[in-house]
Amino acid sequence: MGDWKLIALDMDGTLLSPDESISPENQAAIEQARAAGIEVTIATGRAVEGVVWQQAKALGLTMPLVTVNGGEVWSMEGELLYRRPLVASDVLELHQLARSVHAHFWGRTTERFVRNDTMPEDAATAEWLKFGFYSDDLDIMDSLWETLGNDPRFELTNSGRLNIEVNAAGVTKAAGLQLVCDRTGIDASQVIAMGDSLNDISMLRWAGLGVAMGNAQDVVKEAADTITGDCLENGVAQAIRRILND
Repeated sequence: MGDWKLIALDMDGTLLSPDESISPENQAAIEQARAAGIEVTIATGRAVEGVVWQQAKALGLTMPLVTVNGGEVWSMEGELLYRRPLVASDVLELHQLARSVHAHFWGRTTERFVRNDTMPEDAATAEWLKFGFYSDDLDIMDSLWETLGNDPRFELTNSGRLNIEVNAAGVTKAAGLQLVCDRTGIDASQVIAMGDSLNDISMLRWAGLGVAMGNAQDVVKEAADTITGDCLENGVAQAIRRILND
């Protein structure tokens, strides 16, 4: 086994089952990794409350959590360690863009989840952590990528072919994990990262070992060092056990 100190796990499409649970196989493998001296954390596009807190606590994790694609980092004691929001006026512009191309939209502020025609009255003053577009029309999605892809204000990723996630420029899971490493004395070369979508590419390339899920998008597999099984086949457990047995 190499000198691994930390495993960073994406949630949806990686760690979680479709019902948002963690399989017994994945949980057992995580426990084995921690018993072997390798800590585990979560690096997710989700906000910290809800499933992230529930599953992190259920696993007994102690390392800081990277959430909203790196827009926030939280300690397991509930302390906000880092936050990088979007500029509110930029979000209003993104909202108008969504309406103009007839795409669905959603967003995440520090206070609430926003979906479609429910922009809050305080939209211009809210702290926006993430804004998203969704459409089952690939031409619409392609046009949005073309419009926003080179905009220096934004970091664009996705968690599926039919959506686009927008964070502030420089906000990535890799940047969030670097902050975790800086606080804990771990080097990036000692980190294993696992994920399946574009919002995972930054950490797969940054980590000492990047592991793409079997169900990952092709571009994610190309960015990874190795590929494990599908999320539905307990690919996280497969990867951890292979690492522990090397």
